[in-house]
Amino acid sequence: MITDTQKEDTAVSGMISIIMPAYNAQRTLHQAVDSALCQTYQNIELLIIDDFSSDSTGQIAEEYIKQDRRVRLLKNDRNLGVAASRNRGVDAARGEWVAFLDSDDAWAADKLEKQLSCAAARHGEFIFTGSAFMDADGNRKVGLLHVPAQVTYKELLKQNVISCSSVMIKKNLVCKYKMAGDFLHEDFAVWLQILRDGKAAFGVDEPLLIYRLSAGSKSGNKWKAAKMTYRVYRYIGLNTFSAVYYWMHYLFRSVRKYSKLVDW
Repeated sequence: MITDTQKEDTAVSGMISIIMPAYNAQRTLHQAVDSALCQTYQNIELLIIDDFSSDSTGQIAEEYIKQDRRVRLLKNDRNLGVAASRNRGVDAARGEWVAFLDSDDAWAADKLEKQLSCAAARHGEFIFTGSAFMDADGNRKVGLLHVPAQVTYKELLKQNVISCSSVMIKKNLVCKYKMAGDFLHEDFAVWLQILRDGKAAFGVDEPLLIYRLSAGSKSGNKWKAAKMTYRVYRYIGLNTFSAVYYWMHYLFRSVRKYSKLVDW
């Protein structure tokens, strides 16, 4: 276990720090952790942030620490939410790169390797991937989410094609903007601010993320997700007219996104 004071002053070159917030995640944690530790690219560390869970999440994490020295555990002394937990993980990360993986999602074994190849080929610092899907019980579902080879700030405003659990990004980029509270899509706000600063985000159009669909999640409740998207636009400084304009694009494209999932 580590504390916030146990941080590296400089990032370890080539290392990828995987940030995994976990709250009462005992049912899904094994699948998520195993998919991270079984990556073909092995220069990683996995930071599990236990967000004051009341189940066996912390104990499961401690068992992994005994088995693999690349696993680190941070325990929140109260429930902070996913945004603050991710921020804490980023602050403690020792890697040159940061990758996010939620405790109910999973990765293909070659996800990080393919993202690093894309980063080298495109001279990129912000890489995301396409997605496959599973249901709440972990059963794979038909359909895939394709992603563009590159997305700009204005394109991202109209539709968030960047799933948080698919992102691999240079730590110095994600450190510049902290994720806001859980009242909005905190990751979407960060991606927009990074792209607004002139950075490019490059997509690997392969289903390297297996995203768990859950009715209780923020994205699973469509109306709640829509309201949180509008809050993102206002949070990053768009005026009311612009926020409504892009929100209408978001609503239209969100319907198309889930209706056009096709077999890979």
